[in-house]
Amino acid sequence: MVFVSPIFIFIFLPAVLVCYAIAELTGKKTLKNMTLLGFSLIFYSWGGVSYLLLLMISILVNYLFGRLLEVTRYRKEILIVSVIYNVGILFIFKYFNFFIEILLDTANLLHKSLPLSISTITLPIGISFFTFQIMSYIFDVYWNKVEAKHNILDLALYIMLFPSLIAGPIVRYIDVNQQIRHRHTTLEMMHEGIIRFILGFNKKIFLANGMGYVADIIFGNISLVNTPYAWLGAVCYGLQLYMDFSSYSDMAIGLGKLFGFCFLENFQYPYISSSIKEFWRRWHISLSSWFRDYVYIPLGGNRHGKKRTYQNLLIVFVLTGFWHGANWTFVIWGLFHGIFLILERGLFGRLLEKLPRIFQRIYTLIVVLVGWVFFRCNTITDACLYLKIMFMFDCSSINSLELLECFDREFVILFLLSLAGSLPLIPILKNQLKNHENVLVGIGADLGLLALFAYAVCYMVGTDFNPFIYFRF
Repeated sequence: MVFVSPIFIFIFLPAVLVCYAIAELTGKKTLKNMTLLGFSLIFYSWGGVSYLLLLMISILVNYLFGRLLEVTRYRKEILIVSVIYNVGILFIFKYFNFFIEILLDTANLLHKSLPLSISTITLPIGISFFTFQIMSYIFDVYWNKVEAKHNILDLALYIMLFPSLIAGPIVRYIDVNQQIRHRHTTLEMMHEGIIRFILGFNKKIFLANGMGYVADIIFGNISLVNTPYAWLGAVCYGLQLYMDFSSYSDMAIGLGKLFGFCFLENFQYPYISSSIKEFWRRWHISLSSWFRDYVYIPLGGNRHGKKRTYQNLLIVFVLTGFWHGANWTFVIWGLFHGIFLILERGLFGRLLEKLPRIFQRIYTLIVVLVGWVFFRCNTITDACLYLKIMFMFDCSSINSLELLECFDREFVILFLLSLAGSLPLIPILKNQLKNHENVLVGIGADLGLLALFAYAVCYMVGTDFNPFIYFRF
C-alpha cells in the first residue's frame, strides 16, 4: 500500500483518521498508540504477511538488544552483534544476489565454476528505511542519548509508524520519543498536516509522474537521443527524483502532524545549492545526517588529518550509494559525489568560492545531473553512453516519433511548474501572506489546493503511470 493509491485515499486514511479521532477524544495515550500501531500493522501487511513477520521479529530482537545494553557490562559486544544482525538482514534481502553475481562473474573470468546460483529474493518494501531507524535507536541507547524502551509496543510504534515506514524520512527515536509518550493534536496541526499532505500528493501525481514519464522515454531510448534530448532527460529525471522524494516526505510530515508527531524536514530546495557540500545539507537530510552521525563521526570525521578525512568521506558516500540499491551504478554515483566533496575541501573549493554565486550554482547543477545519470541507468555501459551523448554536442534531428511526442503543451506546463517547485517560492509566498494577514486569501488558497487535490485523485484513478521508485530502496 502506498499513499498515492485508491485503497489508501478512499479506505485506509479515512478509517485511521476516524478511529484515531475517537481515541484522541478519550485522551488516553495507550489507546492512541494502539490505534496507530494496529493500522500500521495493516498498512505494512498489505504487501505480504511474511514481510510483517520479518519486521516484527526485528522489533523483538532489537528490543532485547536495547534492554541488554541497559543492564550488561558487555555493551560494545552487544552493539556489534546488533549491527551484524541488522546489517545481515538487509544484506540477505537486498544485496545477497548482487554479491553472488560478483562471485560468479569473477569465477567466469578465472575460468572456474562455482556451485552458486541467483535466488529469487523479493525485497521487503521499506527495509532500508526501517533498518536505519532501528539501528539509530540501538546506537543512541549505546551512547546513552536515550533510555532503552521498556514498553515493546511503544518501540514497535516508533519503527512501524506508517507515515514514514516505507518511504522515509528516516525518523530517529530521539526525535519522537517524547511524542510517543505525550502528544496532542491541535486544530492548527491538523490544518498544517492536511495542507502539507495535499501539497505532497499533488506534487507526486502531477510533477513527479509528469517528469518521470518523459525521463523514462528518453532513458529508455538512449541510442536514439541527441545532446539536447539527453540533457532534457537528465533534467527531467533530476526533477522527478526531487519531486518524488520530497513529495513522500511532505505527505509523511503532513500525516505525522495529523497524529501529533512533528517530523524533521527532509529537503530544503537542494537545487539552489552553491556546492556539493551544500547540496548534501539540503538533499535527503535524514539520510545524510544519519550517515554523518552514525558512520562519518565514529570513523573519526575530520579529526585525524586530511588523508583520514578524505578516506572517511569516500567510505560514507560509497555506503550512501550502496544504500540506494544493489548495483554498481549506485556505488559509482556515491563515489562520484564523494570525490567532489574531497575536491571542494582543497584548492578547487577555494577557487569555487571566489566565483559569482550563479556560476557556483551552475557547477553544482551540472555535477548533480551527471551523477543522476549513473543513478538512473541500469548499467555502467548505458551511463557512459548517455554521458557521451550529453557532452558530444550532437544536435542532429531525431526520427523517433515517441521522443518527439514528449514536447506537448501539458509537458511544457508541468516542466515549468517543476522548475518553479524546485525553487523556494512557496516559503516566500507564505511569508508575504503572513505579513498581510489576509484571511480571505488564505482561505482561497486552501480551497484552490483542495480543488486541485480532488482533480489529482481523479487523475490518479484514471492513469496507469504511477511509479513507486522506492521499490529499489
